[in-house]
Amino acid sequence: MTPEETKAFEDELYNFVGNSVHGGPRKGHDDVNAAMIRQWCEIMGDANPAYIDAEWAAKSTRGHTIAPPAMMYAWTQEGYKVASVGRPESDGQARLVRFLASKGFTGSLGTNVDQEYFADAKIGDSIFEDSIIESISEQKTTGRGVGYFFETFAKFTNQDGTLLGTQRFRVFQFIPPAQAEAEAPADSGLEVPTRIQAPRGQDNKWWWDACDEGKVLIQRCKSCQVLRHPPRPMCGECQSTEWDSIESTLDGEVFSFVEMHHPRVPGYQYPLIVAVIELAEGTRIVANVVGCDVADVHIGMKIKGQVDQVDEKTMLPQFYPIAS
Repeated sequence: MTPEETKAFEDELYNFVGNSVHGGPRKGHDDVNAAMIRQWCEIMGDANPAYIDAEWAAKSTRGHTIAPPAMMYAWTQEGYKVASVGRPESDGQARLVRFLASKGFTGSLGTNVDQEYFADAKIGDSIFEDSIIESISEQKTTGRGVGYFFETFAKFTNQDGTLLGTQRFRVFQFIPPAQAEAEAPADSGLEVPTRIQAPRGQDNKWWWDACDEGKVLIQRCKSCQVLRHPPRPMCGECQSTEWDSIESTLDGEVFSFVEMHHPRVPGYQYPLIVAVIELAEGTRIVANVVGCDVADVHIGMKIKGQVDQVDEKTMLPQFYPIAS
């Protein structure tokens, strides 16, 4: 766009600031209920009795179970139907995204979310979300491409109008760059790209160093013996900072998986299966499933891992199917 076209475009773009996302408070389809709380906690691995143990909660100062505060946003989501057919024209955020896409800003990336919690949600509460488009940045140039950050601000209340929490969600809408092929042909004479190297910081260098030696270690709290992965400085159960590790047998099964298609990332072989793997020790790890047809991969599939050299610089655990 010329400078004049850009100015006209941005004048129209910034008119979206302050617009309501849903046209006013939107009530969640389901009231707070024990089944959804239980499913959330199972997926997140959260065993806090305040959320799932009615007997324990009855003896607490609250006298009842509560919903995990981080579930706040889940109660008002539209679900698969809306996601598959598209948001209605009345949706302010959808109009903004369509306007940006009409000018070539078709790439979309959620960059960060900030939540604050002020009150508990209990079983039976109705949850209402009231969101606005709070801000839109000036044009930015990033590694993803040229685009604009926009931020929505949502307030969550219950049926009594009590403020449960707020959320700011930032999205980067950008013009995707042209995609290069992931791998150079073997006979092209060009250097084959390697994978992006994982940062090795104070809290995880030990894990990657062990991986370089062909081992996958699982962090273990010295105080309560709970295992955790990925590595982090404090135990989520007892808050101890004392830890050691055990070596995984790399026996496991597929908990969930996805086949990655596009964009093709340099350094990876395609077809590319990325899976969440339930290890025999009880923790989960994200890794690739290899050595089989994509059609054969399924949830519950028994797999065995080994640490492979995936390129000239990188050692990573990969998982292979166990023959029936």
